Amino acid sequence: MTELRITAGFLPLLDSLLLVIAREKGLAAAQGIDLALVRETSWANIRDRVSVGHFDVAHMLGPMPIAANLGLSPLAVPIIAPMTLGLGGNAITVSTGLWRRMLAAGVPASIEPGPAGAALRAVISAGGARLRFAVTHPHSGHNYELRYWLAAAGIAPDRDVDIAILPPPLMADALAAGTIDGYCVGEPWNSVGVASGAGRIATVKSRIWALSPDKVLGASERWAEQNPEALAALLRALFAASAWCGDVANHAEAAAILGGPSYLSMSSDLILRGLSGRLDLARGEAVRVPDFYEPHDHSATFPWITHALWYYSQMVRWGDVPHSPRNADLAAASYRPDLYRAAIAPFGASLPTSNLKGLDAGIFFDGRPFHPDQLDLYIKGQQADF
Repeated sequence: MTELRITAGFLPLLDSLLLVIAREKGLAAAQGIDLALVRETSWANIRDRVSVGHFDVAHMLGPMPIAANLGLSPLAVPIIAPMTLGLGGNAITVSTGLWRRMLAAGVPASIEPGPAGAALRAVISAGGARLRFAVTHPHSGHNYELRYWLAAAGIAPDRDVDIAILPPPLMADALAAGTIDGYCVGEPWNSVGVASGAGRIATVKSRIWALSPDKVLGASERWAEQNPEALAALLRALFAASAWCGDVANHAEAAAILGGPSYLSMSSDLILRGLSGRLDLARGEAVRVPDFYEPHDHSATFPWITHALWYYSQMVRWGDVPHSPRNADLAAASYRPDLYRAAIAPFGASLPTSNLKGLDAGIFFDGRPFHPDQLDLYIKGQQADF
């Protein structure tokens, strides 16, 4: 019989999958948890409902706990991330009209961020109405990945394009209505834009930053400290869910479950595209993208402090917060691999022995490495870009 009730908030996205599967396949119940899932409409609501105690934990943007701990959120409530909810899963979709202009500027019909960025820069340089892109939240991987891609292509965010904030389910409709020219979001909302005929996937997160995080399990620090056994049990259930989702034989069932009316309420075919990595870039133009979304392998659920520090470097780069040793320490302390290790140890799984790792030149598409022990130099180098 379940004894621990945990309420978790989530947004209708592919990477809410581990929470959904933990509940629907009985993996949470096996750990003694009655897991209640509540669908929300925006990331701001997710953050605020964790902060005021409506949610014990939540499917949360990777940079959001860091932003909260750096004082960038409306409510001064410390938030931690004891687990990552998989790697990848995002893409950048542009309108079919903008894609035609990019093709005319010389972009090959591929998903490589370098050529796509060069073509977009050529379109912008040719003049015309200012382009507007949408992201899901100011403190999101989507915002920082979009900005990173634009900057590496020689396009200055905020100077050369506008960046607006929209909840994920509204993005495809906004693209179809012509109110935005493109967006960066998690699946299945890129595939929804393609299926509608309004959009074309221009590039993907796994090509911009290979095997990178996007969402985490977020919890208030207070709740985590007051409920250590419940949190550890949930981490074990989510780890078991990640292993189940990582098995290709389970993908069709996983997509069908996630597509149900309580979760994404859409065709499982659209969900299966991102889960399998078999994306339709446009209608009738399919491509296989290995590691597009990875729920389990490559330590996909481990909360690397390196990843927290990279997100922090982008917050500094784009003026969200000044760089200081104290701020860097606050960012690093937002991710909690100590809690993850303690919870997952009973599985006997092979876990990283360090909390830090270097991201070498081949990890980012522009060849720029990131090493956490050289954080000051990295931030200084990026600030000199524009």
